[in-house]
Amino acid sequence: MANSGVQLLGFALSLVGVIALIVGTILPQWKMSAYVGDNIITAVAMYQGLWMSCAFQSTGQLQCKIYDSILQLDGTLQATRALMIVGIIVSIAGLGVATMGMKCTTCGGNNKVWKSRTAMTGGVILLVGALCALVACSWFAHNLIRAFYNPYSPVNTKFEFGAAIFIAWGGSFLDLLGGAMLASSCPRSKKPVPKYPVMSGMSALSPSSSTKEYV
Repeated sequence: MANSGVQLLGFALSLVGVIALIVGTILPQWKMSAYVGDNIITAVAMYQGLWMSCAFQSTGQLQCKIYDSILQLDGTLQATRALMIVGIIVSIAGLGVATMGMKCTTCGGNNKVWKSRTAMTGGVILLVGALCALVACSWFAHNLIRAFYNPYSPVNTKFEFGAAIFIAWGGSFLDLLGGAMLASSCPRSKKPVPKYPVMSGMSALSPSSSTKEYV
């Protein structure tokens, strides 16, 4: 059986990872305007996220606008949205399943084998959710890098990594690590114990030793 401390650590890491995934998905700083080229304008900083785009002025004013239509977005942004939402939902479901199988909870009674298998199932679900979020972040980063180094892209339309994508990346890795710890709760198979134990002194019960001599 896996140690209950490992289960608690895995659950805590996954919980922090899911919170980071939610925060990273909501924040608009997935990519920010890159100041490259000869004409560097620092009066306005542009941010774009999965749900809105924002403009931060040097005066401290922040203006955000939610995307009007989903159909107007490019395929990369739509796929990133979908994968992040799926990853969060699957990870939350994995946390719920893992909670029922942890040793520190009373769900499932005293059936340790069932609880260990339930915790392992929750860990596997968390791994799936973490992989969905990790693929979304990596795919978004790949397209961002490719657009940045595209020589045909205008200088004023180049973007670089924002803070939100790093938060989502960190949440994905924490969720992945916690799911792996919970998935290690698979019970080990025990060797079958014989119903009637073999006596070590069977030779003492042999007929030759139990016979008595009469004079």
